[in-house]
Amino acid sequence: MTITRGERPAHESAENQELARTLQRDLARDLDGEVQFDDYTRQLFARDASMYAITPLGVVFPRNADDVAAAVAAAAAHRVSVVPRGAGTSLAGQTVGPGLVLDLSRYMNNIVELDAGSGTALVEAGVVQDQLNRAASPWGLMFGPDTSTSNRATIGGMIGNNSAGSGSVRHGMTIDHVRELDVVLSDASRVRLDRVDEATRAQRATRPTLEGALYRELPEIVRANYAAIADGFPAHWRRACGYRLDRLAREDTVFDLAKFVVGSEGTLAVATSALVDLVPKPSRTVIAVGHFTSVAGAIDATQDALACDPAAVELMDRTILDLSRRKIEYASLGDLLNGDPEALLFVSFSGDDEAELLGQLKRLTGLWSRNGHGYHTLRAVTPAQQASLLKVRKAGLGLLMAASEGTRRPLAFVEDTAVDPIHLTEYTRRFKEVLDRHEMTAGFYGHCSVGCLHIRPYLDLTDPADVVKMRSVAVEIKDLVAEYGGVNSSEHGDGLARSEFNREIFGDALYDAMRQVKRLFDPDNVLNPGKIVDAPSMTDNLRDAALPPAEPLRTRLSFEVIGAGAGSADGTGAMRAAADRCMNIGLCRKSGSGTMCPSYMATRKEEDSTRGRAAALVKALSEPDPRAALGDERLHEVLDLCLMCKACKSECPLGVDMATLKSEALSHHHDIHGVPLRSRLFGSIRFLNRLGSATAPLSNLPGRIPLVRRLMDRTVGIAPARPLPVFVRQNLTRWFRRRKNTTHPITQGTVTYLADSFTTFTEPDIGRAAVQLLELSGWDVRLESGVCCGRSSLSKGLVDDAKNKARHLADTLSKATEAGSPVVGCEPSCLMTLRDEHLSLLPDDPAVKDIAGRVRQVEELLVEAIDDGRLRPREDSWLAGRTLVYHGHCHQKAEVGTAATVALLNRIPGVSVVELDAGCCGMAGSFGFESEHYDVSMTVGEDRLFPAITAEPAETVVVATGVSCRQQIFHGTARDAWHPVQLLWEAVTSE
Repeated sequence: MTITRGERPAHESAENQELARTLQRDLARDLDGEVQFDDYTRQLFARDASMYAITPLGVVFPRNADDVAAAVAAAAAHRVSVVPRGAGTSLAGQTVGPGLVLDLSRYMNNIVELDAGSGTALVEAGVVQDQLNRAASPWGLMFGPDTSTSNRATIGGMIGNNSAGSGSVRHGMTIDHVRELDVVLSDASRVRLDRVDEATRAQRATRPTLEGALYRELPEIVRANYAAIADGFPAHWRRACGYRLDRLAREDTVFDLAKFVVGSEGTLAVATSALVDLVPKPSRTVIAVGHFTSVAGAIDATQDALACDPAAVELMDRTILDLSRRKIEYASLGDLLNGDPEALLFVSFSGDDEAELLGQLKRLTGLWSRNGHGYHTLRAVTPAQQASLLKVRKAGLGLLMAASEGTRRPLAFVEDTAVDPIHLTEYTRRFKEVLDRHEMTAGFYGHCSVGCLHIRPYLDLTDPADVVKMRSVAVEIKDLVAEYGGVNSSEHGDGLARSEFNREIFGDALYDAMRQVKRLFDPDNVLNPGKIVDAPSMTDNLRDAALPPAEPLRTRLSFEVIGAGAGSADGTGAMRAAADRCMNIGLCRKSGSGTMCPSYMATRKEEDSTRGRAAALVKALSEPDPRAALGDERLHEVLDLCLMCKACKSECPLGVDMATLKSEALSHHHDIHGVPLRSRLFGSIRFLNRLGSATAPLSNLPGRIPLVRRLMDRTVGIAPARPLPVFVRQNLTRWFRRRKNTTHPITQGTVTYLADSFTTFTEPDIGRAAVQLLELSGWDVRLESGVCCGRSSLSKGLVDDAKNKARHLADTLSKATEAGSPVVGCEPSCLMTLRDEHLSLLPDDPAVKDIAGRVRQVEELLVEAIDDGRLRPREDSWLAGRTLVYHGHCHQKAEVGTAATVALLNRIPGVSVVELDAGCCGMAGSFGFESEHYDVSMTVGEDRLFPAITAEPAETVVVATGVSCRQQIFHGTARDAWHPVQLLWEAVTSE
């Protein structure tokens, strides 16, 4: 059992501190899992994706159901509440509370059995939806409820919430797919809940246990309140609110406690595993995307869409569309659209018969045309055509959140209502009238097929007037939805945001019946109290309102540049605002796709996710002395495994730039504790590499001597298993200076090639290829080889040194180059530093701004040269007929994307290019060289990159733009990786 120790906050009462110590001791004795009661861990679990924050007493990471039972027993013995939690992405505050948080996602994430014959899966509560779908896919199966958070939402969380998704018009909700549940009850007993006949129910009712009481007394509650149950539930079927007494009341011959517990938000039992039904996975999907001049017009077109038996009908308004165009991740959608629509309606048809699907698509377009719906319909039939559309459609919430400005955010408090789709047009119009009357703006998106729109008004909850306004709107919308027989909570649950209104929604009799249910299951109010019944006001426990004013902190980096949206000239609040942009959406907890967050993918620890680190920084920066707090060792444990890959800058919908935040935090840590020798060495990497090149081949000998490598491990912390770079004496600078003058015609002007600190001295062939290709393309190449960009210094928190290097390089380039002439390079981490970090280091320096605006990828210039006919790759090079497997550099993906590199590779005649979705390589500059990080570095590479490359035949050519990526690929797979310019040089010159 593992315990993370840490100081409790000084302001906490002595009684509470003693309770925490005693409970922690008991849990450590009784559990196999981990127990963490330190203040930073508690802060990480004080929030979910809602507008609420409640700091728990402690956090437990159970390894099995016995651990869950032991934790519930210990908590109950100390009169401490228990809050079950999966991915922590709940939008209504279901997974925050003052007691003991049980994180079921870290260890209880096993698929126990998948039975394709019966179409079922037995899964632990922490299994992620996409994880289950990947396992079921080979058998042509999937889990029906397809949430937009499928890449991080756990099955346990979906059960607690009764989640649904875009396909609910066909597949219903989670409640419709649960057969059995293994749960821990409030008395710590473990029971299995399932569907039983009357005889079995009566037999179980005789047991002298809490389980027996459920089978004995729950039917009596149903019988006594039959009329209230019949009349009190909203008419609309898509319900994620209250306790599902209606499910029990409608079936006389069976009694299904498993389904009854679904949607109870952890207030009745803690689910540890579930037997769930799977549904056939359609082999084909086609999508019609209607373009409309208004949201109302798009909603009007829904009835025609529903007449064609769609799998989903989804709305997206201009707000979301405009936000998507600002993000590299989603910008490709704009290329597909016709004109400038105010709204899009995505209508999906899924099945196995392609002709039938195309027929449905044709019927829909015909109906829309005859009825005057929309001005254009885009048909997306192939997966390639659909990729950009689906990516943006799933990112609606994140894109809305990205438009936050400081503490003015789009908030989830009326975002989950649903009415019969036949009323949706009129309902939406009246909804907007409420918002307009209160002078609120909001984005509109969601599931028109089931009458559910996710509407999130922008509010600043640090402003008391906005808090009052929020509650007023919540009351008005609650009453409005009731007029249409709709539901206040259709898939996101009650939580803290909506439970307050349940008495009014269900009526006194039905609400009191639900309170009886809670007392029956949980007489001591141990399990997640304050949700569904007996809830606090929706305006209690607000996250932003509870945050104290930020104390002054002068930062070395400018966080206004990276989009903090707040903060004064002296740095007050700017860094905290940059971290506090995180709204815990949890996309950084995904696995199996994208790059963010590589350390979380390796460890599955909340503190190793982007949002975990952001929460830790918000805590430190909210302390009375934030400068001292940034020196806290526990904080730097949380930051330690950040690879500074910058994937969060592009993949996080809110653009939380953890790499920059970590650089700043490290600099303050150094102020207090001093700069470690290893950090100084890596910060001086250009000098060391130049020295290594000058003394090669002798400088390569230490890397081959085991005794020297062990000494380097003990004294500096360089992993002995990691191969060191091989220095080349004839480096790029020496070659460029000594080569004969070229006589190529200059037609394009002058380009400056940035001789980076790495390939210049260890892989000079790359620079040579780039220089010669540029010259063949008509450029006069100037080599900038005397100044470091400061990338390595930044990565080690040596921000002042990086600032000096940035100023020197910008001044040198500005004075030595023609105005407007491009600056290119082959190492993305160095080149991108000129257009990103230099602006954060020196935001007011005109030379820095000038050079940042002139940075281009070398691939862009070479593609232009090929397309203009200035550069001609041979048709018969040895590359013709080969497959090129390309792995993009993380910084490149984050800053500019990989399109230019892919375009260049595709212009090599006869090749087939495959771009891997393999995440981060795990090397991350110096990270993979460091002894304590070596194992995590290799685990990251082994996740997807190494398997993808080793699966390729020997004749496949591996391509990678980053020096670290090429080093890691060779170390992990024994395959050499080429830089794209090397391959183009081969294609241009090979016989």
